[in-house]
Amino acid sequence: MKRVIQTLTVLAVCGTVMATLVVGVGLYNVSAREGHLPGVRWLLHATYKQSVNLRAPEAKMVPEDFQDPDRVALGALHFKTACAFCHALPGQAQSATAHSMEPPPPYITDAVSGWEAEELFWIVNEGVKMTGMPHWPAPGREDEVWSVVAYLNALPDAQAQVALAEEGRERASCTQCHGEDGNSRNSYIPRLDLLTPGQIAEALRQYRDGRRESGIMQEAAGLLSDSQIAAMAQKYGSPKAPQWQGEEAPETETPGALLAQRGNGDVPACTACHGPGRRADAPIAPLLAGQSKAYLEAQLKLWRKGHRGGGERAKLMRKAAQDLTDDEIATLADWYGDLVPP
Repeated sequence: MKRVIQTLTVLAVCGTVMATLVVGVGLYNVSAREGHLPGVRWLLHATYKQSVNLRAPEAKMVPEDFQDPDRVALGALHFKTACAFCHALPGQAQSATAHSMEPPPPYITDAVSGWEAEELFWIVNEGVKMTGMPHWPAPGREDEVWSVVAYLNALPDAQAQVALAEEGRERASCTQCHGEDGNSRNSYIPRLDLLTPGQIAEALRQYRDGRRESGIMQEAAGLLSDSQIAAMAQKYGSPKAPQWQGEEAPETETPGALLAQRGNGDVPACTACHGPGRRADAPIAPLLAGQSKAYLEAQLKLWRKGHRGGGERAKLMRKAAQDLTDDEIATLADWYGDLVPP
């Protein structure tokens, strides 16, 4: 027993000396030019893989619409803006800066190889320490993370690779996502031509200032000046939206129509503020008629969870949506999505 104690004491002293040399004296070279000592890279990568495997969500958490082409397209556009600097676009070479990082970020097709969708979700959402891989900027926006993962998961498909590579290296613009006239054809991206210039400008300022969380839109709006925001709002917005909200809704007795127009004991009538048939004394809220079902459903779920930030009206919407069930959200989204604005 005495020999064991002596051995442990010697090891403890050696460990203390080594730690002093490494940390206190700076013996370990942290230069990215030198790389890691033999075995350290393997140790870190093995730790990384096991950590992801342990913490990734279950496969049943993958959304049912995971392979929707519109979701894949949204993820592709954001990847080009925020991720391609390090991982490159399919068919294009990585930059010299990316090659000089330690550890070097894997090429896009190598980065997704060997991972399940739920594991990629964890990596994109949480990031990885000491690799330069950031976490998703907006907590609670799993819907956006899944869009990026949907694109990454589609990369083995040659069409998914070519579709993004053909667009070149330029950053994704407002037009690429929202359409030339603000009438987005992507069901996961809102139509801007149904909003007023004031509503668009306020939303962009909220994204820029971090008052409204979105990993995609905070990236897009983060460097915009007030004058740029004003110009974009005028380009895409329509001052006619409040006028459209005042028009009468088509007569129908569907569950979505009844819930939107009459509400229930816990949920107020949506049409009172959003129209159609908006009451004159109610606040002017964004026009919902004509927005896609997928977008409306996603936004209502964000309101219900408390992850949809914004101005003072955010409190009203959180209260209005907190008692909605998944089925009620779906019926409201179906009804509003089927309405055609003038």
